[in-house]
Amino acid sequence: MAKIKITYVNSAIDRKYDQKATIKALGLNKLNSCVEHEATPQILGMVRKVNHLVKVENA
Repeated sequence: MAKIKITYVNSAIDRKYDQKATIKALGLNKLNSCVEHEATPQILGMVRKVNHLVKVENA
């Protein structure tokens, strides 16, 4: 599978609980932190839920 690089760029303060939980589940802790994940349907769905808080690139 393809890999994607996810960067946390906007704060989750004043966001709904499920969006905060999704950021944490992706492994993002601080702003500007990056993680790499396989591009599975589950991960892509999580990214779609918080696409206004993250930046996604092909790795």
